[in-house]
Amino acid sequence: MTEALAEHGQYLPFDPPLAAAGATLGGVVATGASGPNAFRHGGVRDFIVGVRFIDGTGRLVTGGGKVVKNAAGFDLAKLMIGSAGRLGVLVQLSFKVFPRPEATTTLRVDLGSTDAALGAMATLGRGPLDLDALDLEPPGRLILRLGGARETLASRAARLESSLDAPAERLDEAADAQEWRHAAELGWVPAGSTLVKVGLTARRVPGLEAVLGDAGGRGRYSLGANVAWVAWPAERPLDELDVALRSLELAGLVLSGPPGHLLLGRTGAGAFAARVRTALDPHGRFLEL
Repeated sequence: MTEALAEHGQYLPFDPPLAAAGATLGGVVATGASGPNAFRHGGVRDFIVGVRFIDGTGRLVTGGGKVVKNAAGFDLAKLMIGSAGRLGVLVQLSFKVFPRPEATTTLRVDLGSTDAALGAMATLGRGPLDLDALDLEPPGRLILRLGGARETLASRAARLESSLDAPAERLDEAADAQEWRHAAELGWVPAGSTLVKVGLTARRVPGLEAVLGDAGGRGRYSLGANVAWVAWPAERPLDELDVALRSLELAGLVLSGPPGHLLLGRTGAGAFAARVRTALDPHGRFLEL
């Protein structure tokens, strides 16, 4: 998919993660997963416009359409984001695409501590420069990406660098591409770890970092610290992370690891979700998490 779009100068700005590892667009939708370059334009839910799926009674259900303006009725496509196989079998998906930026560049800066990095992230998120990606590698390393017209990119990068409180390293074109391939493919995750996606906000980062530090786990905070990718040690029971996420009022989705529960932490979806599941799967044939 990525290569086919690139031939026409297009791309999916939500940056589907783990593509090289074999992830499918259906899996990306079912897990609600977006890569680091979704920071500027939005996640997978902002780009899906149509869906066809088989519900629990065997019906073929169509929602939305193939272009943005012909989507009508219930927004069933959005309903499938993060559904994790509980509502139907996805058979067809439609997305809108964007023109690929002419050029990109990346800055890396170490601010020394998580608090300093989070403060800088908040400032940058409110600032005048549109960042394509804004990630935090604990404890205090920020990775920032800019994209756009080649002739203006150097001056924008210089403005960004001058706004930081520490010297920044600017990556060349090859290193820039490698940096974000590594991030999207979660190449930093130690072998054998359980990979968990956790939705959060910046104020929850220190608490989660403390949990991971005590357990010997690792994390990377993406999309301006609105999602955490957690590598949980294989030798530690996943129940420990479940309890910790509950105490932090966070929810997680297990993407890889040993069989068991896929949802961790505070995962109650409420009465509306129960009614939707009853309507689409009245006989309870699909996955119960």
